[in-house]
Amino acid sequence: MPTCLAAVLSALLLLANTSAAASADTGTDPAIVIDKYLQHYVVETDGSYRLTVDNVKTIVLARAVQAHSQYVISYNTGLDELGEVEAFTIKPDGRRIAAPPQQLNDQPDPAASDAPMFQDARLKIVTFSEVAVGDQVAIRYVLTRKRALFPGHFEDLSSSQFYASKQFHLIYDMPASMTLYADAAGFAQVPASSASGRQVYQWKYVSGPNRRIESDSVSYLDYGKRLAVSTFPNYAALARAHHARARAQAAVTPTIAALAREVTAGLDTPRAKALALSEWVRRQIRYVAVPIGAGGVLPHPAATVLENRYGDAKDHAILLEALLGAAGIDSSAALVNSGNAYRLPDAPTLGILNHVITYIPALGLFLDASSDAAEAGYLPSALLGKPVLLAATGKLAHTPSMQPEVNRMLARVEVGRNGRGILDVVRTAGGALAEAYRQAVRDTAPAERARFVERMLQALGQHGDGSFDVGLLDGAGDEYRMGFAGVSDNLADLPGPAGVASSFNFWGGTSESVEAMAEETRRTQDFICPALDSADETVITFAPGIRILALPKALSVNEAGLSYQASYARLGNRVLVTRSLRFRHASRTCTPADYQRMRAPLERMQRDLRSRIMVKAG
Repeated sequence: MPTCLAAVLSALLLLANTSAAASADTGTDPAIVIDKYLQHYVVETDGSYRLTVDNVKTIVLARAVQAHSQYVISYNTGLDELGEVEAFTIKPDGRRIAAPPQQLNDQPDPAASDAPMFQDARLKIVTFSEVAVGDQVAIRYVLTRKRALFPGHFEDLSSSQFYASKQFHLIYDMPASMTLYADAAGFAQVPASSASGRQVYQWKYVSGPNRRIESDSVSYLDYGKRLAVSTFPNYAALARAHHARARAQAAVTPTIAALAREVTAGLDTPRAKALALSEWVRRQIRYVAVPIGAGGVLPHPAATVLENRYGDAKDHAILLEALLGAAGIDSSAALVNSGNAYRLPDAPTLGILNHVITYIPALGLFLDASSDAAEAGYLPSALLGKPVLLAATGKLAHTPSMQPEVNRMLARVEVGRNGRGILDVVRTAGGALAEAYRQAVRDTAPAERARFVERMLQALGQHGDGSFDVGLLDGAGDEYRMGFAGVSDNLADLPGPAGVASSFNFWGGTSESVEAMAEETRRTQDFICPALDSADETVITFAPGIRILALPKALSVNEAGLSYQASYARLGNRVLVTRSLRFRHASRTCTPADYQRMRAPLERMQRDLRSRIMVKAG
C-alpha cells in the first residue's frame, strides 16, 4: 500500500543497493554483541509485577556508536512506576562513566504529545556518555506495574535480537497459584529454584545464526526465536477479560444516539448504515498512534472520545460500537495484529494482538475506523488474511484475504529525433487502492509533489522534469485518478540505432509489482503475496524520420497463480504496448515452495518488462 511519494521514490532509488546488501547478509549483525540481557519479572496474584532489566552490550563497529548511545524505556505513568535507572559507559580499561541525571530525560510519547488523554504514555531516554568502539554500554532499571492490564492475569512476549548474545535470560517469578503457559521457539527452559508459595520459570536464548529477514517476509515472530508466556489458558479467556472491561465503555448516550440518527438518515440497510457510521468515525476522529499496552487496554468511554474528537484504535472501535448499537446493529471489538504477523502463539499475548478493529457478525463485515488509508468497506492491506480474536464471543476468526484492488495506467509517449521524450500518464487506482493513493498524496508535502516527476524520471535513469496532477484529493469512493506530464531529455539514444523502453513504471504499475515479487533469488520464509490486478496501456509515437526496426515478442504466462499478458502492435509510426497482470492465491501468505514455482514465470515477465523497441533515426 502506498504511504508517501518520497518513500516510494526512495524505495525505487535504493532497490538495487538494498538487494545487493541483503544477499550478503547472514542475519546476525556484527555491529554489537549482547554481553548480558536479563529480564526478571516478579508477579503478584493481582497481576501487578516488578520488572528488573539488566542490559550490557559491547560496541564492535563504528556504525553502532550513534544508534546504541541511547536507550529508550517506554512506560505508562497511570500503570507504572519507573525507578532505579542506572546507566554506564564501561571503557576497555574498566573505567565506568555514569550517565549524569541531565542525560536521563523523561518526555511524553511523541505519538501522544498533542493528545491529553494519553499523557500517561511516557518515554525515558537515556544517553550514555563518551561512547566509542570497544566500549560497553550498560543499563539497569526497575519498573513496577501497579495495576495489571487484566486484573489477576499476566502475559509477555519476547524475541531475540539479531546480534550475537552471550547471555540472554528471561525469568518469571510467579505465585504458585498462577499457572504460566508458554510457547517457546529458540528459547530453552532451564531449572530454577522457587521460594515457598512461588514458582519460578526461566528460559535462556539458544544462541545461533539468524536467517536474514527476506523481502516482504512474514513477521520474525511467525517463524523465528521468540517466547510468549501467559496466565490465560486460551484466547477465549483473554477475550472474556477484554470484553468484561471494555463493554461498559460503549454506553449509548443521548448525544451518541442523535449522531447515529443523523449519520444514517435516509439509509435503509444495515450495511449502508454501518459503512456510513464507520466512515464518520474514520474521518472525524483523529487517530493517535498509541499501541495497546502503552495506552492500556481499556478504551476511553465512547462519549469522551466523541467529545474530544481523538483517540487510539481501541477508542475508535468503542465509539463505532456505541454508534452501531444506537443504530440497532450488533458488533464486537476484534483484536488483530497490525504488522506482518499471521500466526498466533499458543500462549495468548497482546504482543501479537496489538490493534483493535470492529466486526459485525450479521454482515460478516470487518471495519477499521482508525485507518486513514482505507475507506469503510475495505481494510488496510496489512490487516488482510489475519487471525482475529472476537472479544464478544471469544472466538477466533479471519479477515478476508482479498479485496478489490485495481491499478490501471494509460501512457502516451512521444519520441523526438534527438531522443527527447514527452510523456503524459494517467494512473487510476480502484477499489481499496483508491483511498490508499489519495491518502499517500495528501501526506506528501507540496514541495515533494512538485518534484515527483523529476524524481521518478531519475529512478528510471532519465533526466527531466514535469508536473503532477493530484486529482480530487478531497474526493471519496472507489476510484482515484492522478496524472503525470513530463519531458525526458534522454528517452532514447538517438540519432543512430537505439532501443526505446517499452515499460514506463510510474508509481505502482505492473513493472513495480513484478519487480517487488521477484526481489528475492530464493526464499526460505513465508511471505506476503497480495492479490494483484493491474493493466497498462502505452502508446509510443515516433517522430518522422525514426524507423521502427523491431518489436519485442508477445508473451503469455499462466502459471503458479500468475496471469500475465503482453502484446506489441505497430500502427504506422506508433507502437501500442498492452500489459496486464493478475495474481490470486488462496491465502494472504505464500510459502517458499510457492515461490519456487513462481520464480521462472516471474523472470520471463521481468525480461519482457525490460525489453526495448529497436529504432533508428537517420
